Amino acid sequence: MGNDNRKFKDTAKIAVLCGGLSSEKEVSMRSGKNVLAALKRLGYNNAELVEVDENIAEKLAEGKYIAAYNALHGKYGEDGCIQGILEILKIPYTGSGVMASAICMNKEYTKRVLSTCKDIPLIKSVFVKKGEDVKAACKDLRYPIITKPVCEGSSFGMTKVNKPEELEAAYNEALKFNDDVLIEEFINGFFITVGVLEKDGKAFATEILEIRPKNEWYDFEAKYTKGMSDFIVPSTSLSADETKQIKEIAVKAHECAGCSGVSRVDFMVMNNKPYFLEINTSPGMTDTSDLPAQSAVMGIDYDHLVLMILNSAGLNK
Repeated sequence: MGNDNRKFKDTAKIAVLCGGLSSEKEVSMRSGKNVLAALKRLGYNNAELVEVDENIAEKLAEGKYIAAYNALHGKYGEDGCIQGILEILKIPYTGSGVMASAICMNKEYTKRVLSTCKDIPLIKSVFVKKGEDVKAACKDLRYPIITKPVCEGSSFGMTKVNKPEELEAAYNEALKFNDDVLIEEFINGFFITVGVLEKDGKAFATEILEIRPKNEWYDFEAKYTKGMSDFIVPSTSLSADETKQIKEIAVKAHECAGCSGVSRVDFMVMNNKPYFLEINTSPGMTDTSDLPAQSAVMGIDYDHLVLMILNSAGLNK
C-alpha cells in the first residue's frame, strides 16, 4: 500500500491554479508558488503551476489533470466561475463548490444567507447599487462607516468614512471595483479571523488569530507587508467562553453558507461581542497569510495544511 501511495503521488498531475484576472493576482501568485513547493515536498512531483487567464478551460482540458488546487483569490477564482469550468471538465478541485463560492464572494448575499441562521451577529449595513442616492441610503447609519465593493477582497476599494461629507468620494472609490457597494457601520474594536478546515467530512475551527494593524485599520498594506501588523495567535483578548462561542459561530457560518473543504471567517470584536464580517472561501497561503499561522499553532504545519486542503478535492491518497 505504501509503495502504491508513493507511485500515485509521483505520477498524479495536479494543477495549482493561481494568478487569474482579479485585482488579487499578485497575492494569488504568491499563494500558488508556496502551495506548489509544499506539494513537491509532499511527493507530488508532477504538480504544476497553472496561471489562469482567458484560455484556462483549454489549458485544463489539454493538461489532463486529475485534480486542481485552487489558489486563486477574488473575481473569477473565488466566485464560482473557475469552479463551474472545473465541474464541466469533471476535474475534482479543492474548496467550496459553485454556489457557496458565488454567495460568499458577494458580501451582501452572504449576509442575507447568514441572516437566516440563528445566533450569527451581523453589522448594521446598507446595500447601494450604482446610480442610487448613497446619502439617502445611509441616513440611518451611525458614523463612522466603512464603504466596500460588494465583491472584492484584500481590502481593495475600502474606505473609512468619518462624516457625511466624505461619503460620496468613498462611494465612488468602491464603484471603481464593483457596481454594488456594501456600507457598514464601523466597529471600533479589534479584528479576529478563524480558519475552518474539514477532516473526515467534519468541519472544525482553527485557533483564533487576532490582528493588530499598525495602520488605522486592516487595509491592503497591513495585510501583505511584513511588520505592518502584529499577529497574536491564539488571541489573548478573548476569554475561554468567548473563544468557544466565536469558533462555534465560524463553523456555523461555514456550514450555513454551504462551504466545504476550507474557509476563513472574519470578525470584529467590540465590547466583548463578535460581529461577522465575511467568509473567504479561498484563504491566502502566502508567507504572511492568516490560515497558515492559525493552523501552525494547532500543530498543523504548512505542508500538512496543504494536504488537508488537497484532500477536500476527494484525493484521499
